Amino acid sequence: MSQPSLFSVLKNLKGNARGLVMTEPLWGIPYNLYMPYASIYMLALGLNDQQIGLIASISWGFQVVMALLGGIITDKLGRRNATLIFELFSWSVPALISALAQNFWFFLIAGIVNSVWRIVHNSWSCLLVEDTNPDDLVDVYAWIYIAGLVVAVFTPLAALLIKTFSLVPAMRGIYFFAAAVFATKAFAAYALTEETQQGKVRLRETRGQSLFSFVKEYRQVASDLLKSTPTLLTMGIMLILSASGMVNSNFWGILVTEKLDIQPENLAYFQIVRSIIMILFFFVVLPRLRRLPFKLPMMIGFLGLLISEVILITSPVRGYAPLFISVILSACSYAVVGPRLDQMVVLTVDAKERARIQSLMFVVIILLTSPFGWISGVLSAQNKILPFILNICLFSFGILLSLLLGTRVARPAAVEEALP
Repeated sequence: MSQPSLFSVLKNLKGNARGLVMTEPLWGIPYNLYMPYASIYMLALGLNDQQIGLIASISWGFQVVMALLGGIITDKLGRRNATLIFELFSWSVPALISALAQNFWFFLIAGIVNSVWRIVHNSWSCLLVEDTNPDDLVDVYAWIYIAGLVVAVFTPLAALLIKTFSLVPAMRGIYFFAAAVFATKAFAAYALTEETQQGKVRLRETRGQSLFSFVKEYRQVASDLLKSTPTLLTMGIMLILSASGMVNSNFWGILVTEKLDIQPENLAYFQIVRSIIMILFFFVVLPRLRRLPFKLPMMIGFLGLLISEVILITSPVRGYAPLFISVILSACSYAVVGPRLDQMVVLTVDAKERARIQSLMFVVIILLTSPFGWISGVLSAQNKILPFILNICLFSFGILLSLLLGTRVARPAAVEEALP
C-alpha cells in the first residue's frame, strides 16, 4: 500500500493538529529573524563569550523548575489554557526585554523569563498529540518543522535591516516586532484548538488537588520512567540533540564571524539555505525512509551531523563553499533525526501520564544540558572550534544510542507496530 503524501496528510488534518500546524509560522517568522544574530547582538552590547555561555546555563537551570512544574500546570489549567498563558509570558516578554537591553543583566533576565517556555513545551505537545492518530505523528511533526522553516524567506529582511541601520538598532526593532507576532500566534492557536479528551480527564482528576500531593506522586511516575529502557535511550538521544543545539545556537554565529571572517549580514543566507534544504528533504526523501528500520536513518542522520561539524571546523577563512556544504549536510541530517525522535518520545510515554512523564523527562534533559552552556563558553574563549569538537563527540554517542534503541531493546508492541 502506498504511503500518503505530506500534502494529503496536511489536507486531512483536523482539530488541534491542524490549528497548531497552521499557526506555527507565526512563531517561526520572528524567531528566524533574530536568532542568527542573537549572540553577536550580545557581543555588540558588551558581553563576552563566557557571559553568553553563563546566561545559557543559568536559563537552563531555571528551566529545570519550569519543566517540573510543567506537568502539574498542564494538568491543573488544561493543555489549552496553559499554552496560551505561558506562550505569551515565555516569548513576548523576553523579546521586549531584549529589545530594550543595555547590558548583561537585561539578557540574563530575558533568559530566565524565556525559561517558562518549558511549561509551554509540555502543554503544547499534549495539545498536539493526544487526539491525533499515532500513525500520522511523523508527518504531523514533519509539518511542524516545515511550518517553522518555510518562513526563512523573511530572514533576508534581517540582513537588509542590519545593513541599513547597523546591528544594534536593527535588532531592537526586530525584537519589538517579535514580541507582537509571538502574542498574535498565542491567541490564534488558542482560538483554533480545543481541550483534549485526556486534558479534560486530568482537569477533573486534579480539581482541588494540592501541589504537595502532585509532587508526592512524582515518585511513582519517576519509578515507572526508570523501568522503561526505550524511554531512557530516547532521553539519551534527546540529551545529545539538546546539548549540541545549545552549542550551535550560541556559538555558531561567533565562530563564522570572528574566526572565519564571514560578514554578520550574510548569516541570514545560511539560514535560508538550511531551511530550503530541510523542506525539500521532508517532501522528497522522508517519505522514502518510512520503510527503513528505525535505527538505520537515525544512525545515518547522526553520522551526517558529525561530518557537518568536521567540515565546519576545517573551513578556511571566508570559505563560503565548505560552510554551505556543512549547513546543507546538517539540514538533511536533522530532517532525518528530528521527526523520528519526536515520534519515539510520544510512543514510549504512557498516554495517561503524558504530562507528568514528559515533565520528568524534560527535567532530566535540562539538568544534564545546562552545564554545556558554560562549558561551551569556556571552550570558545580558548578556541572557537572547541565547542564543535564537543559536538562531534556527542554525535558519536548518538550513533551508538540509535543502534541500541533500534536493535537491542525489547520495545512495547504498540511502539513496534507504530514505528515506520
